Amino acid sequence: MLETYYLYVGLALLFGIFMAWGIGANDVANAMATSIGSGALTIRQALLVAAVFEFAGAILAGGEVTSTIRKGMVDASLFADSPEVLMQGMLASLLAAGTWLLIASVKGWPVSTTHSIVGAIVGFAVIAVGVDAVEWSKIGTIVMSWVISPLTAGLISYAVFYSIKKLILVRKKPFKRAKRYAPYYVLVAVTLIVLVTIFKGLKHVGLTLSTLESYSIALLFGVVAAWLSSIAINRVRIDENARRQFEHKKVETVFAILMIFTACTMAFAHGSNDVANAIGPVAAVVSIAEQGSVAQKSGVPIWILVVGGLGIVVGLGTYGRKVITVVGSHITQLTPVRGFSAEIAAAFTIVVASGTGMPVSTTHTLIGAVLGVGLVKGRRAINTGVIKGIFLSWLVTVPAGAMLSILFYLGLRAVLPAPL
Repeated sequence: MLETYYLYVGLALLFGIFMAWGIGANDVANAMATSIGSGALTIRQALLVAAVFEFAGAILAGGEVTSTIRKGMVDASLFADSPEVLMQGMLASLLAAGTWLLIASVKGWPVSTTHSIVGAIVGFAVIAVGVDAVEWSKIGTIVMSWVISPLTAGLISYAVFYSIKKLILVRKKPFKRAKRYAPYYVLVAVTLIVLVTIFKGLKHVGLTLSTLESYSIALLFGVVAAWLSSIAINRVRIDENARRQFEHKKVETVFAILMIFTACTMAFAHGSNDVANAIGPVAAVVSIAEQGSVAQKSGVPIWILVVGGLGIVVGLGTYGRKVITVVGSHITQLTPVRGFSAEIAAAFTIVVASGTGMPVSTTHTLIGAVLGVGLVKGRRAINTGVIKGIFLSWLVTVPAGAMLSILFYLGLRAVLPAPL
């Protein structure tokens, strides 16, 4: 029936927008929080940058094909004889994940959107098909990521900031030392950011690059950026007798400028990658409604990408400030140098994960990196109360998504007509 088709597609769009809104309200902190907390960007500037590059990433690199079952958590063939169950399950999953993101955003908890939708899909699959429908080994990798992501990024950010501190900040002429060493940090940062963009931001557009080609392109960008930064820094003139505090301020300015670039590219990569969490289930419902059968992968029309991109931007603009403020200001005090160190660490962890298959969460990675730079000043520099709340939210994200999904699935199954 045509009315039933429009009902399911309409609900999918509504719930998909709600989920995308949650991604914008919560997960965009990954790209923007350090820039705002360090003072490199005002919150209005950051919201504008994120809106442009998150939307661009979602539309330009959001993917021609998106898995209907996120991360292969459930075998879609199990629903071949009952596609209506999968449709209702996808609707319940979107509504459940979006609801959990809303709760987390209200509380100021930065949580993983991928874990939210995975938990939701697992919940409906267990109640609809049974425990055997779930790839439980992949749940184990998610649990591993709670430790691996923040620990790896934290150790790297600690090392990066400590090296900047020893090579530049504590020296007699910090700005002179910055002229010497900053281009090398630019080289590393730009190379890593380009790799993140290739691995996460462009992986859906059909761009096929070998590992050697990817690293060669990234290194070329890094070398050019380092050369340009060296020219720019050397043009800055300060009084040889300037006060140390003034020199430190100039050093921070150098790293603040670089953070604007890293924020733009991280936002692009994030928009292209995580928009799938909202539009994947939408594409699944639309595909089943049109074809009457289940497919493991569904083509994503451009209008669905636009819906996902707009949802992220609206969520960011209307409610993104709370989580961004928590990550950027409430965990530890950030400066441009510290924020830069955290972004390098997050980018490096993502690159290693992409190359080795190590399970990581972008959200967990950034939080770990911010913790790492804070710990350079000692445990007193960390707001342990905020961290405890964040860690607890990570632990309950998957089960919370699952429980909400079960409730919504049972409710939708009771009230919705058979779609086929």
